[in-house]
This record gives sequence, C-alpha cells and structure tokens, in this order.
Amino acid sequence: MKRRPGIGGLQTAAATRGQYKLVGENVAKVKTDLLKEQLATFRSHLEDFARKHKNDIRKNPTFRAQFHEMCAKVGVDPLASNKGFWAELLGIGDFYYELGVQIVEICLATRPHNGGLISLQELCTLVGQKRKNAREPVTEDDCLRAISKLKVLGSGYEVFSVGKKKLVRSVPTELNKDHNEILELAQAQGFVTVDEAERRLSWSSGRAIDALDTLLEEGLAMIDDGHRDGKRRYWFPCVSSIASIVGTDAITI
Repeated sequence: MKRRPGIGGLQTAAATRGQYKLVGENVAKVKTDLLKEQLATFRSHLEDFARKHKNDIRKNPTFRAQFHEMCAKVGVDPLASNKGFWAELLGIGDFYYELGVQIVEICLATRPHNGGLISLQELCTLVGQKRKNAREPVTEDDCLRAISKLKVLGSGYEVFSVGKKKLVRSVPTELNKDHNEILELAQAQGFVTVDEAERRLSWSSGRAIDALDTLLEEGLAMIDDGHRDGKRRYWFPCVSSIASIVGTDAITI
C-alpha cells in the first residue's frame, strides 16, 4: 500500500512550489525589464533616425509610410498630439491635421451628389487637386491615417471595403449585406438595373427594388430614366467618378 505524504512532506512541497513561483516571477521581471530597455533603445534610435531623415519623411510618401510602420512596431503614434515631441520634430501632426480638414471639406462638398459615400481613390484624387500647390504629395496611406483621426468627430468618417474598392463614409449610414452586394455589382459599369440585380444576384424583383430604393432614399444613388430600353438605371457616384456623372462644374471644393 502506497504511503500518503505526511505533514512534513506537504510543507516541503508547498515550499518548493513557492520557490518555483518566486523564480518564475524573477525571470518574468528580468524579461520585462530587458524588453523595456530594448524598446527604449529602439525609440531613441527612431528619434535619431527621424531627425536625420526629417525632410524625406515629410516629402516622400513611400518613406513616410515606412516610417509609420516602424513607429507602430514600438507603440509610437506620431499623430497622437500636435504638441508632442514628434509633431515638433517632424511637423507631420500639422500635415495630417490640414489633410483631415481638406478631407472633411471634400466630403461635405460632394455629399449632395454621393450621399456621403465616396471611393477612397476619388477622394485622394480630389485631395490632390485641392493641394496642387502644396509641397508634400499625398497618398492613399496618408488619407487613411488622416481619416482614422476624424473618427473622434463621431459623424461616420470610416473606411470599409466593398468588392475591390475602398469606400469612405462620412455619414452614419448603416448598410446591410444586400446594399453591399448592390454596390459591388455597380462597380462594373457604375450603375445597376432591377433586371441586372435579379439576374446576377438571383434575387426576386421585390428584393432588388427594395434594396435599390433604400440606397436611393439614403442619397447614395441617382436615377436615370432616359434610355430607349425603358430600364431605370441606378447610378452610384461612390463607385464611379462623380465628375463623370454630374460634371466637374457641379463640384466646388
């Protein structure tokens, strides 16, 4: 018969477990301290790098995107404050603040035509036109970073993907699966008909009309009844150029 451990054995086992726990805590502390030291060193090197390449970061969009990736790896957000070390060193806080204001202005100017939904690509094109005299070129990555800071406004301002396109929403509109499928279908020609939605999506006529009319009521679609075939076309400016639908003179930015 196997003997059970006595009180002395239990006390020894408890003491051993306590020692293991203490050793584990010490090892974890050493690892944490080492990691903090490595991060501090990396941040110091990052600051030196930023000082040395300040002009490249401001003027070269590709270089700027790579710099943001380096910052993210060590938990540094150069855009967190306009008054912080990074803003004073690089001035990129002011750059993204100005870019954010321009994005808001463009979203407001185009909202009567697209209902507050615009493709990221067209938004960047319009930003480029608005900033044609600016020294720093702007990329989609820059626009995405500026938009991420606009979320504090609480009026939409978010980016989401539909099919192969990224769309920027500036109004708190909720789109369901049917709406997203319509927008994805519209990417081929810029418009959708009820017949096409029925055929391509295997929907009933009622389902197609309901989804299209809801998008029309939300201001995300425009109707065109001037065709010989008599089929109403629902145009979606958010997946095609606004200028191609309403003309460049109708857009004031």
